[in-house]
Amino acid sequence: MSANTYLSDLASDLVLSTKEKESITTSINTLETRLISYFGNDIKEKFKFGSYTRGTILPRKVDNDSDIDYMIVFDNSNNYKPQTFLDRLKRFAEAKYSTSEIYQSSPTIVLELNNIKFELVPAYKNWNTYYIPNGNGGWMETNPNNFNSKLTEANNNNSYKIKPLVRLIKHWNVNVNYHDLTSYKIEERIAYNMTYSYYSCASYIDYAKRAFDELKKITYESSILNRINRAIERIDKALEYENDGMPYSALSEIKKVFPEV
Repeated sequence: MSANTYLSDLASDLVLSTKEKESITTSINTLETRLISYFGNDIKEKFKFGSYTRGTILPRKVDNDSDIDYMIVFDNSNNYKPQTFLDRLKRFAEAKYSTSEIYQSSPTIVLELNNIKFELVPAYKNWNTYYIPNGNGGWMETNPNNFNSKLTEANNNNSYKIKPLVRLIKHWNVNVNYHDLTSYKIEERIAYNMTYSYYSCASYIDYAKRAFDELKKITYESSILNRINRAIERIDKALEYENDGMPYSALSEIKKVFPEV
């Protein structure tokens, strides 16, 4: 097996299984039913967003912190601050999920179930603009699913390799345990800089090297930069082994960057 074939197969393994999708769908449906039961007409909209809707979420067997971003749009005609709605969501979760772990994580309420973790995001809408907590006690504008189209555009323009590439790089990030290099930062950098075809990139190895070069532009943390450079060095070594007719050595080297699951 070539290093590129290994990466292609690994990217396919980094998608949610049918069983996991079904379990998550059941949890989402239950959440929606309980939200309606608890809040009634106070909720104007509710929907999932983030990596789950983009198809770039990692399975929990790979990333135990995988979560579903879920927005609850409230009536805010009284101009309440975000904490009012965060408190309400926390009380809802405690009432409807009494045996689950529930806590506030800055501008969200985290609800941890056995099969998945939800990040409940309160919001309100003014005309066509959504507002969510900014983490400092106030509100900020957002377009929760606007990034989806950007990632899809990048994926379509690059032989459908960008979404699998994102999953591969997120898998690497989980294994090096760098929480400050967030999943969204990874996706954003890759998507916005690979929207149009990179004619020098053909294989997953080519795209992985380009992605790592892009990630170096969003961090000044020396330990992260060193780990990124180490990943690039190992990819180059794998290519060198393949050119020298040593496929097993090449595969061993690439697995140091992207371990088997």
